[in-house]
Amino acid sequence: MRKFFAILLFISLIGGENIKAQYVANISKRGTSMAAFLKIGQGARAVSMGGAFVGIADDATSIYWNVAGIARLGHNSLVFDHTDWIADLKYNFLAGTVSLGDYGTLGLSLTASDYGEMKVTTVDEPEGTGEVFSVNDFALSLAWAYNLTDAFTIGFNPKVVYESIWKTSGYAIGMDMGILYNTPFKGFTLGMSITNFASKMRLLGTSEIVLYDPDPSTTGNNGRIPAQYYTEYWSLPLVFTIGVSYKAFESYNNKLVIDVDAHHPSDNYESVSLGGEYTFRQMFSLRAGYKSLFLKDAEESFTLGAGFHQQILGNVTLRVDYAFLKFGRLNDVHKFSLGIDF
Repeated sequence: MRKFFAILLFISLIGGENIKAQYVANISKRGTSMAAFLKIGQGARAVSMGGAFVGIADDATSIYWNVAGIARLGHNSLVFDHTDWIADLKYNFLAGTVSLGDYGTLGLSLTASDYGEMKVTTVDEPEGTGEVFSVNDFALSLAWAYNLTDAFTIGFNPKVVYESIWKTSGYAIGMDMGILYNTPFKGFTLGMSITNFASKMRLLGTSEIVLYDPDPSTTGNNGRIPAQYYTEYWSLPLVFTIGVSYKAFESYNNKLVIDVDAHHPSDNYESVSLGGEYTFRQMFSLRAGYKSLFLKDAEESFTLGAGFHQQILGNVTLRVDYAFLKFGRLNDVHKFSLGIDF
């Protein structure tokens, strides 16, 4: 218990102080972080529960939500997730875990975007210059989690984050941390995570070089002086989350789990996520949740989803999951996941 509270205090101080530093005069700083794609939830199962998953964290997508959870899987797993995001953007997520027995569990995750090619336009040529450019988001992480006791689990997830647009690019080195604790109260599990605790990122490249006219009102001067735009360093979207899950009942035929997560981000106000999952005969699951509760002007709201999992070839289990996310005035989001446990 002393180890638990020491680690809990350490993680709380790291998350609380760094996030507190992001707030000035009750300003949310919305939209002031880099690599916003890191805030897109991964895994149709968790998303269909409103993203309330930090206190559950019991599948391979726990690498994203609460890395400590991968130590409790008890098997190897692989999951692929595809998201049709707003504005016709698409994201793919791949995660896998390998049990090391008494040495914990290793995990690997990869997130990549697909924006497609876009036309280069200017003030003089609004229809396009004939050139095209692309935008890329990429995150790669290598996780490790370990059961310190039967009740307490901790995990770490170092990552590399990369972004590029046209001829500029930047990267950051970061870390996710998480814990899970089976409380003395029957059915209740406490989870805590810090995600995107990282160095700052800055975009640099040749597209920052421009030809500049220092005095356009004067004729005869040199209006094509080489210059370079200056870009600032920006933080990644740091988020501190505390979650509590409750197994209302659990048997072979029926299982119901409920989770409540409280989020404290560096680039927005606090919010709460609610979610639940009902499973029938360990095969079919129905899920629902609500995302961004109490967050002013939030577009995200209720979520729905379903899943099917079937044991095949002895100890191999196939999982298929779907999630629907209501996104207000923007396009609704659909997410699909395919997973294998072995």
